[in-house]
Amino acid sequence: MVSSGVVSHSFRILPPNSLAHLQKPKKIGESQCCAFPLLQLSPFLRKDFTSPWGREALRTRICASFTDISLDVSVEDNKLPRGETWSVHKFGGTCVGSSLRIKNVADIIINDDSERKLVVVSAISKVTDMMYDLIDKAQSRDESYISLLDAVLQKHSSTAHELLDGDDLASFLSQLNHDISNLKAMLRAIYIAGHATESFTDFVVGHGELWSAQMLSSLIRKNGIDCKWMDTRDVLIVDPTSSNQVDPDYLESKRRLEKWYSLNPSSVIVATGFIASTPQNLPTTLKRDGSDFSAAIMGSLFKARQVTIWTDVDGVYSADPRKVSEAVILKTLSYQEAWEMSYFGANVLHPRTIIPVMQYGIPIIIRNIFNLSATGTKICDPSVNDDEDRQNLAYFVKGFATIDNLALINVEGTGMAGVPGTASDIFRVVKDVGANVIMISQASSEHSVCFAVPEKEVKAVAEALQSKFRQALEAGRLSQVQVIPNCSILAAVGQNMASTPGVSATLFNALAKANVNVRAIAQGCSEYNITVVVKREECIKALRAVHSRFYLSRTTIAMGIIGPGLIGSTLLEQLRDQAAVLKEEFNIDLRVMGIIGSKSMLLNDVGIDLSRWKELREEKGEVANLEKFVQHVHGNHFIPNTVLVDCTADSIIAGHYYDWLRKGIHVITPNKKANSGPLNQYLRIRALQRQSYTHYFYEATVGAGLPIISTLRGLLETGDRILQIEGIFSGTLSYIFNNFKVGRTFSEVVSEAKEAGYTEPDPRDDLSGTDVARKVIILARECGLKLELSDIPVESLVPEPLRVSASAQDFMQQLPKFDQDFAKKQQEAENAGKVLRYVGVVDVIKQKGVVELREYNKDHPFAQLSGSDNIIAFTTTRYKNQPLIVRGPGAGAEVTAGGVFSDILRLASYLGAPS
Repeated sequence: MVSSGVVSHSFRILPPNSLAHLQKPKKIGESQCCAFPLLQLSPFLRKDFTSPWGREALRTRICASFTDISLDVSVEDNKLPRGETWSVHKFGGTCVGSSLRIKNVADIIINDDSERKLVVVSAISKVTDMMYDLIDKAQSRDESYISLLDAVLQKHSSTAHELLDGDDLASFLSQLNHDISNLKAMLRAIYIAGHATESFTDFVVGHGELWSAQMLSSLIRKNGIDCKWMDTRDVLIVDPTSSNQVDPDYLESKRRLEKWYSLNPSSVIVATGFIASTPQNLPTTLKRDGSDFSAAIMGSLFKARQVTIWTDVDGVYSADPRKVSEAVILKTLSYQEAWEMSYFGANVLHPRTIIPVMQYGIPIIIRNIFNLSATGTKICDPSVNDDEDRQNLAYFVKGFATIDNLALINVEGTGMAGVPGTASDIFRVVKDVGANVIMISQASSEHSVCFAVPEKEVKAVAEALQSKFRQALEAGRLSQVQVIPNCSILAAVGQNMASTPGVSATLFNALAKANVNVRAIAQGCSEYNITVVVKREECIKALRAVHSRFYLSRTTIAMGIIGPGLIGSTLLEQLRDQAAVLKEEFNIDLRVMGIIGSKSMLLNDVGIDLSRWKELREEKGEVANLEKFVQHVHGNHFIPNTVLVDCTADSIIAGHYYDWLRKGIHVITPNKKANSGPLNQYLRIRALQRQSYTHYFYEATVGAGLPIISTLRGLLETGDRILQIEGIFSGTLSYIFNNFKVGRTFSEVVSEAKEAGYTEPDPRDDLSGTDVARKVIILARECGLKLELSDIPVESLVPEPLRVSASAQDFMQQLPKFDQDFAKKQQEAENAGKVLRYVGVVDVIKQKGVVELREYNKDHPFAQLSGSDNIIAFTTTRYKNQPLIVRGPGAGAEVTAGGVFSDILRLASYLGAPS
């Protein structure tokens, strides 16, 4: 078969019995060889030729470690024990990425108290990629494959020197150099031929596992523990069914395992992952995630107690933590749940990895080699999970996964209904194109069939369908073949969730409240997943929304506070004091993600510590930028519900409300400028509210903490008709006229109110009546009146000569000059047995409003006020003879902030919190 220095045309595959000379077990440093089907490489190799690389290749032949399956060896003495005495560990490339990490792996194996251990190991990190790169470079006739192969040699040689010594080191290095020499000859052949068969490629790339397994087994033996290493090509027999899949031959693999163990009995076995053999004894691989698959197959062959997959994460997350920063580690998953999540892109396990262990109920544990304190995720039979809290929705929906870069194809037409074979024709076309169908949705009317394919394949599919159904489209039996690009799939996965009332409703409610439109829906009768198609740009938002609904508190809201002045800072104090109680007792999680003033702002990704927000603003504050602030609060974190709380009186800020609401940001404010500003601006905001799930609350714009807006809405929504609203809407003016009595001057009372903090810094802002007029406009518009602020006649209490005073101080100094005018009005009212009150009135019947100083009898409810109380009287068809009265404190930072806080809690209730 071999002539010195010449490659002959007489290469052939040796039959199994030709390996009978390989009866004794291998040791590190020994090599067992079989003839490799070099004829498959290239027709070029069928010719006789002489070359330097040919002599090297023929001198060494192509070596693998196949064991003769026909050996006549008694196995009774070393019969393979199966069952729970075995535990299987699998370590990926990251786990053995350096000599230090390989030592950590050895420590884990040594410290495992299982009676018997099988360790499946991958190639050192990046080595498999390097081996594939070697093939690619050689096929491309790129001579840099030589230096790359030298790098592979150096990587393993240096690692071995750091791990081993003495005979173990010498033996490994001898084998390593022997293998590298063989590979160099093989790659040279590929370089000349310009082609490598799949078998040849699989043989080359499998060397990384061979080397890492040998080093690890030697290291474990170095610690005094009996350990053998297994080349799984001797044991695992698989039948390649496609370029990406193989089917294990369990019966033959079991027989070979028993034979292997009879020759290599040991309590610790280090096996190569990823590689196997075909029934023809050709080297192959287990394709994607092959090492995990190897571990699962071995677990089933040994009927092990469990299979532990060691990786670099703490376990399986409820969602991709790169997209949802508060995704949680799942303690348990059923086999089916893990299967579904891996199909939909979650970084769990390949679905085929689960199949071998399912039949024996062998649990798979996902653990982090870099965090041994983490217990990881257990994938097992669902009956193991029965002790979990079934009242928790997260019990039924375990996780969420997404697939991006998809397109929907919708084939519809009246001619499809009731016509057998239409769906078959559609998907036969898709199959012929070679496209992968990710999801299918068909209406029961059979009017349309909708399915998702990868976006890179959609053009070919659409063109093929147009061609196939051209006649039906022209005849009108089909109306269209529609392509909807830029889509993503969101899948909710959970055991039996479809049979649990409320799960689907909760899912779709969360999407609706996040303003996410669902393009298509699919739910299988297996009850393991609910799949929806959404716009690609809304995918992360949708993922965060549903994850928040199921895994965070029932209502988690990201808040941005605009204007940390008197009211804003008081609100922050109230939030600080109540946040823990709200979360613990009401499951409402309020997180202030940003605080912005006129000059600076403070941002945080997970929520600002409200006990230190002033200090933090000094330490970490940045220049105020409203656009960046809004983007941060709304777009750069995992919480789907966003509210901006405007505690300013700024009309420019109010001008942003429409855009914020349109983006799905809720708005809460005591700022009157939006609702009392231009009518068209107000109507646009209210129209937008009715069209979406975005909320706009402004209770504190009229009566601070008093329920005036909500009372009015309650009357209107229950069918009552408003006739008139009359009230004392200004806490400042209420205080002034409650204390403006005989014996006191008007200027004295105003000065007293200013000192007590009831007035604005410039009391003219209160005395002008403009603030009351704004409240009148707000109430009038709530009643349906389309009035502008200029339509409201206002009686100003600022004397005409003082309206243009240079400063508030000048105004206060000049005000006593006009005390006589106010005293005259007060005396006239007193003589008539009445009191003066500054009121705002909405006359719905006459469709007008007014703000003025009026006289009221001393027994009138408006005359009974004290301090800065507000009072509002609703005269309606139900409350015509005796108006409905709302009375209480109407001024002060505490009550105003309390009114805003009440709106925040009302928003939480609307979003799903208990009311």
